[in-house]
Amino acid sequence: MVYTRKSPALLILGVILLVHGFLIGGGYLGGILKYLGIEKAAAEMTNLSYAFGGIAAIFGLWHWFGSHKEGRLDYYSSSVAGGTFILFLAMIVKWYLDPWVAVVSHAIGPVAGPRFYLHQVLGLNYIVLGIVLGMLIVNVFRIPDWAQNGVRLSRLGLKSGVILLGTLYSVTELAKLGQLSVVMIGVFVLGSMWLVLLIGARRKASNSMVGVLSAGVGVCGVSAAVAAAPVVKATSEEIAYTIGTVLVFGVICMFLFPIIGHTLGMNYTQFGAWAGTGILNSAQVAGASLAYQPTGNLETLKVGEIFNITRVLFLPIIVVWLAVWYVRRETAAGAKNVQMANTGQIIFEKFPVFVLGFILMFALTSTGIFTPKMIPFFRAWIVWLFAFGLTGLGMQITFAAMRQTGGEPLVIGSVVGIIKAVLSLIVVLLLVRESI
Repeated sequence: MVYTRKSPALLILGVILLVHGFLIGGGYLGGILKYLGIEKAAAEMTNLSYAFGGIAAIFGLWHWFGSHKEGRLDYYSSSVAGGTFILFLAMIVKWYLDPWVAVVSHAIGPVAGPRFYLHQVLGLNYIVLGIVLGMLIVNVFRIPDWAQNGVRLSRLGLKSGVILLGTLYSVTELAKLGQLSVVMIGVFVLGSMWLVLLIGARRKASNSMVGVLSAGVGVCGVSAAVAAAPVVKATSEEIAYTIGTVLVFGVICMFLFPIIGHTLGMNYTQFGAWAGTGILNSAQVAGASLAYQPTGNLETLKVGEIFNITRVLFLPIIVVWLAVWYVRRETAAGAKNVQMANTGQIIFEKFPVFVLGFILMFALTSTGIFTPKMIPFFRAWIVWLFAFGLTGLGMQITFAAMRQTGGEPLVIGSVVGIIKAVLSLIVVLLLVRESI
């Protein structure tokens, strides 16, 4: 199959970015930047526009005029168009839509206290706006054919952002947050899994459905569901139901959590701990954390991702538990020829590699190889990787997929998800006081 689509679209995007870089660098859009209050971003806007505009223009010429054959070169080069499309939208949102919404919000005036404006209450920043724009494109319009193959790069952006996030932690921070996260995640992961298994048995759902759903709701969403599926012999339909449940519940939480957090006046550590515990999927944890604190030192994202990574580290324990649970349930039900899955191989194959990347980057940071002057550089790239990844995530949230979520899994998953979110919020508000 040839993935590259002959189209001038990528070349046009490249030219637009190059022209944009020229206009910003030449000071021709200075009035707009001043109105939006983003004059300090002019250098970043110029450099990124030139860099990615040049790349897009070169690949755009190849896409439009080149001769394309089936193979790895075609597969990987075709993804540049979709990646550029996502990045282009993320740039529009971060550089123009986000500050414009803030300007309008300030013009309306405070809505909750003397310094609390509408866009802050609703969390209307570049993260939320990027996700919403992505959802709007995929559901109302559609992703162009020439960009289809590159949308998957958004996941690479998110995972790369998590890996690079390892450069921002100190040993003291990681030790403190690690102790807190192990206790909270241990209680809520194991507790929510047990609750799903209990409710599923009471409602007489199939063992395979309950098993894969418990992993998705209890641990880390899609990754855990995929890892647990072979162990409990889940069908593709049951995996789809679980992913749909995680998607529906997580999307609601991603928008709702920041509003609740601001209303309750939670500090960054509290909100990060809550999001990392109560939200089901890794990408949605990052989305909510950045929506709560989109700029600055990214403390909320740092806390949320430590809790999220702690959940992932529980994955081997969960897979072994489900393997034993499934064999016992099936044997008790009289099923014949029930065999224990090769859990070791499953854990090795399905364990998220980005967690190891995060640990490696933290280890390198601890050696002092990265100078203090490099940290702002890393922080800027982390913001862009997540802006890129979460805009692309929005393009993967379709109303059709949400409607196809199974009724029984959605009921069980939502009940347990709500209990988990409420109880973890109470625990965080009562026990977590310190800020990092």
